[in-house]
This record gives sequence, structure tokens and C-alpha cells, in this order.
Amino acid sequence: YEIASCLVGSEMCIRDSVRAIDEYELIKDGDKVAVCISGGKDSMLLAKCMEEFQKHGPIEFEAIYLCMNPGYSEKHLKELTDNAKLLNIPLDIFETNIFDVVHDIKESPCYLCARMRRGYLYANAKKRGCNKIALGQHFDDVIETVLMSMIYGAEYKTMMPKLPSENYPGLELIRPLYLVKEENLSLIHI
Repeated sequence: YEIASCLVGSEMCIRDSVRAIDEYELIKDGDKVAVCISGGKDSMLLAKCMEEFQKHGPIEFEAIYLCMNPGYSEKHLKELTDNAKLLNIPLDIFETNIFDVVHDIKESPCYLCARMRRGYLYANAKKRGCNKIALGQHFDDVIETVLMSMIYGAEYKTMMPKLPSENYPGLELIRPLYLVKEENLSLIHI
């Protein structure tokens, strides 16, 4: 599996992730962080960065590697779990029926799917005692969000490095890859 070479060239990504964690105070002593894993290169890198920060960083925190199965094919789910094993990422997988629910929706299925995914992630992180959810969006995702909101929404919106939940009090969303650039991710050969 190509993803197994995840750590080759990842020093810059880890450094930028640590810089974001420090600069935006994303993690504090005693936090329990749900590191959300989709199986893509961004979330797998996030898992490895969080693992490195937990091992070598100055902050004492707990991390669980939360993976939602919205209805993946058996092949995709096996590839995801095999890659996680190769990278020594202990996945905590929970099942949902999101893909079945949005399958027949004609208008805005992506919006509904995204809302449902976010709701399931928050609820399952809260159920496991987490106070933070870490997502794998990086610097280029932030820039793309600004441009998309300006072009398609005629407004200026962005992703913040941390954001308190409106629906789940005591739960905060964090983006530890906030300062990691896509070009550095592509050097990793995931």
C-alpha cells in the first residue's frame, strides 16, 4: 500500500502542525481529542502528526482515532483498515447509514451528507468523553473555502483553526493541519 510510506518527508508537515497547535492553543493538558479519520491522506497524516505530538510534545492529552463508516464498500473499508494497521493507527470505527439516507436525495445531497457526518462525529466523540474533535483540513482547504464563499456565496467565510460547537456544549473542533500546505502533503507520497 502506497499510504504506508506516509512518514517519508513528513517532518515539515509535523513541524507546521506543531506550530498551529502552539500558535492557536488547539490542545491543552488533560484534553481528550477525537482525531477523525476518513482514510484519505489528510486524515492519515493528521493521525500521525497527533501521535507524534502526543509522544514528544509538552502537553499531556489523550487521543482516540475515530472513524465513521457512512456506508463504505467492503473493499474501501478493508483498504482503510489495512492502511491504518500498516501505520499503527488504532481505529475506533462506528457505523452509520448516511450513504443510504442521501442516496435518493435530488437536491443538495452533499449538504445533507456533510451535516449528517458532522452530527455523527460530534455525537460519537461526546459519547466517548472527548472535549475536542480534530479534523484534517489544511492551509489550502482554508484558502479554497474563502474563495468558494466569495465566488458562490458573495460573502467572506473561512475555516477557523478552532471553533466551539453550537450544538454540543463543551466540545470544540480543532484543525491541527491549519498551517500545513498541500504542496508539502504531496511530497509525502501517501
